[in-house]
Amino acid sequence: MESISRRKVIKGAAAAAAAATWNFQVVPSRVFGANDRIRLGAIGTGGKGASDIAGSAGAGFEIGALCDVVDVMAYPNVDGRLKSLSGARRNFPNAPFYRDWREMLEKEAGNIDAVTVSTPDHMHAHATIAAMRKGLHCYTQKPLTHGIWEARAVTKVAKETGVVTQMGNQAHAENHMRRCVELVRAGVIGKVKEVHVWTNRPIWPQAIPAFPEAEEAPKHIDWDLWIGPA
Repeated sequence: MESISRRKVIKGAAAAAAAATWNFQVVPSRVFGANDRIRLGAIGTGGKGASDIAGSAGAGFEIGALCDVVDVMAYPNVDGRLKSLSGARRNFPNAPFYRDWREMLEKEAGNIDAVTVSTPDHMHAHATIAAMRKGLHCYTQKPLTHGIWEARAVTKVAKETGVVTQMGNQAHAENHMRRCVELVRAGVIGKVKEVHVWTNRPIWPQAIPAFPEAEEAPKHIDWDLWIGPA
């Protein structure tokens, strides 16, 4: 293994610090005034969508539009995790609500700056690509896509549009992990030739023992929109 001198480490750390001062500044798609806030559209409002919305609002974002295939306001008797869907509607009553994210992007693209994509996995790539093509920055939940081809398609459009993108992986968004990225990119540890990765997952039962019997789609879900391209 190549030895790394103290001088090289210090030089690399300095370069990383310099990079940190500009590399993560976001250039918005519109000019902001002193009192303007980033306006966010949320595609998926329950589960991780609910926490993404709450976190964004807490960070000072303005929630400008909401979208979900479940309209809990029309069916108030839903229970379980579906109750989290109604939180966004109650907390942000002035945000327009849509069932179809395509309609939301078409009507609201000029009114919002970014979107969160917190849908079922098979819809991540489609909603993300459509949003990027509208010039909207994207925060897409993990897994980024449903397959490798989709990941490459998302990467291609991200490069073409130049929007800011991030995959929602909680631990990897923390400052200590960002610092590790800065140090590696600055060459502090030299050229990375090999990476070893391990995990303790899965820590919960995987898959299902058998497919359940077919049932009618719940009335509160727009089934066709939920299925999408699956």
